[in-house]
Amino acid sequence: MNKKIVIIGASGHGKVIADIARLNGYEEILFLDDDTSKRSCGKYKVIGTSKEITKYRDYDFIIAIGNNRIREKISDTLGKENIKQTVLIHPSAVIDETAIIKEGTVVMANAVINASVQIGRSCIINTASSIDHDCIINDFVHISPGVHVAGTVTIGRNTWIGIGSTVINNLEICANCIIGAGSTVIKDIKEEGTYIGSPAERMKKMTNLKIVGVGSHRVDCYVPSYEMGCIS
Repeated sequence: MNKKIVIIGASGHGKVIADIARLNGYEEILFLDDDTSKRSCGKYKVIGTSKEITKYRDYDFIIAIGNNRIREKISDTLGKENIKQTVLIHPSAVIDETAIIKEGTVVMANAVINASVQIGRSCIINTASSIDHDCIINDFVHISPGVHVAGTVTIGRNTWIGIGSTVINNLEICANCIIGAGSTVIKDIKEEGTYIGSPAERMKKMTNLKIVGVGSHRVDCYVPSYEMGCIS
């Protein structure tokens, strides 16, 4: 096992991932972040920016950025440089032996992943979440803390399921959706957008377009400030 890892993204999320790396036996843990004012993340050093990834080809890599689109962009950059990402799994997570987890994904403390689940690249399966049998979680999805996804659910690329939400069984959620915190999804979601409530309904209009990210990884993202009003 390689005992050296570079984590891209020196944030609170990065601190949690660094601890998972430590628990997985990594002895040298370094951070890269495009915010040049950062010198450390927790007890670990920030040693440069993402432009310096090629200096560390003999290290494992993982991306510690919650925003799906930024994580995708950095993942693509790593791929172009033929740098593979590792998979990090907290020792307390419960994962069925038939589950498939692709590179760059992080599974956090007390998460449960049941039989025949497929999880794509660079996903976040956050603290105390559960994904039941036969689900398909596509690339760059973020399953937030305390989310429960019932069996045979498909979640599309770049979708974010907010903290404490529930998705009932046999549903499909399309790509590029945000499911607001504490929502309950009880029917298929076929159109991109932000959905809130119990049952979850689509918000009518998003009014704030904001540039997020730093350096070469800036992207246009909608932030959660909306003209309220739900449509079926």
